Amino acid sequence: MAKILVLDDDQGMREFMEIMLTKEGYDVTSAGEPAKAIDLCRKTEFDLVITDLKMPKINGIEFLKTIKDQRPETIVILITAYASGETAINAMKEGAYDYVEKGGSIEDLKKVVRSALLKKGLVIENQPLKKEAKTKGTAENSFCGMIGTNREMLKIFATIKKVSDTLANILILGESGTGKELVARAIHENSSRSKMPFMPINSGGIPENLLESELFGYMKGSFTGAYADRPGFFEMARGGTIFLDEIGELSPVLQVKLLRVVQEKTFRRIGGSEDIKVDVRIISATHQNLEEKVKKGEFREDLYYRLNVIPIFLPPLRERKEDIPLLINNFIEKYAQMFGKEITTISSYAMELLMNYDFPGNIRELENIIERGVAMESSNIILPENLTLSMDTAAGAPNFDIEITDKGIDLNAELEKIEKVMIEKALQRTKGSKTKAAELLNVTFDSLRYRIEKLGVE
Repeated sequence: MAKILVLDDDQGMREFMEIMLTKEGYDVTSAGEPAKAIDLCRKTEFDLVITDLKMPKINGIEFLKTIKDQRPETIVILITAYASGETAINAMKEGAYDYVEKGGSIEDLKKVVRSALLKKGLVIENQPLKKEAKTKGTAENSFCGMIGTNREMLKIFATIKKVSDTLANILILGESGTGKELVARAIHENSSRSKMPFMPINSGGIPENLLESELFGYMKGSFTGAYADRPGFFEMARGGTIFLDEIGELSPVLQVKLLRVVQEKTFRRIGGSEDIKVDVRIISATHQNLEEKVKKGEFREDLYYRLNVIPIFLPPLRERKEDIPLLINNFIEKYAQMFGKEITTISSYAMELLMNYDFPGNIRELENIIERGVAMESSNIILPENLTLSMDTAAGAPNFDIEITDKGIDLNAELEKIEKVMIEKALQRTKGSKTKAAELLNVTFDSLRYRIEKLGVE
């Protein structure tokens, strides 16, 4: 049974938390002043300490430092009325695990407590069982480098397994940053071609005059600078898979040449006179609407149908919100190891901010946000202040024209502006219903009410 110490000078709050946490199955002790709590910590090894940030005589940060000096392994959670304030941020840097808003949701507090104890391994005490559960969770949530429990993602995982060993061409559709190349690699790795080359080419990232030579190769002397024969990607991918990303960017001339490869499995190098036959599987991808391009005469209809034998549509991240925490944890682990940092988690408020964001750049943007967050963070937890979110209106996010001068800006104030606009928009959409607005924003009713009062939303 996890041992928890509650420190709060408010007797009503202290007693309430003691009763609530005892009902949750924890061994709870409480104290009304820091001196008594410090004495208790000397005598007893507590797994978790929950402390109010603002107290007379000694504040929460000084208490936190004392506890961490005495027992560094003790996890500390702060209760504060100023969750995004500088004091709470400093507390995180001193080693606090997380902070919870005073007057916020009890369920939020329970989740933070449970998360903290999970980190210490106290919720699943049987280590073999814990290891088995972790392994099972990883197996269920990931597939060939892709992570997700979203229903559509699970369907995609199943589709990949079914189509990997077929000869049919595959067209992967989806917005930029949704992981189209990961899907193509997964198809290749699950096929009988897995030991042969996988050649990815970004059709939109190479100038047209170079793309043809990159795809098909060239003969010596065929143009200025062609000092020797050179094979193209199709030859180098022989027996394997070629992935043509952003296929919608191909010029009409290259569309004709690609159609020949798709139909006949043959092509000629630039300046060559002999047909070269290749056995290669073609997977293509685009973020564009190819059907519309076909109607406008911008993309060949016969090539479209040849490439689109099996379509796979990747949903944008805003339509698979349940996968965001899994992705965040994966990226934190990746970049904490890369940067040599002890960061293992993200603040509950930072998580809430990301859960309410639309991610116009999808998974690629989320990864960049977490990479920057880990790089900038000096505590053991990623805080909202170290998240850099785009304010583009493309995904329905509010558009703030914020200019950072040499004098700097008040980041907390700017974040509160964003939060206020989001709440106002949600209330407008629900015609003033706070309950429905809380559902739209994916926050609890109590949390929304607190934020409305704090931000002065009318």
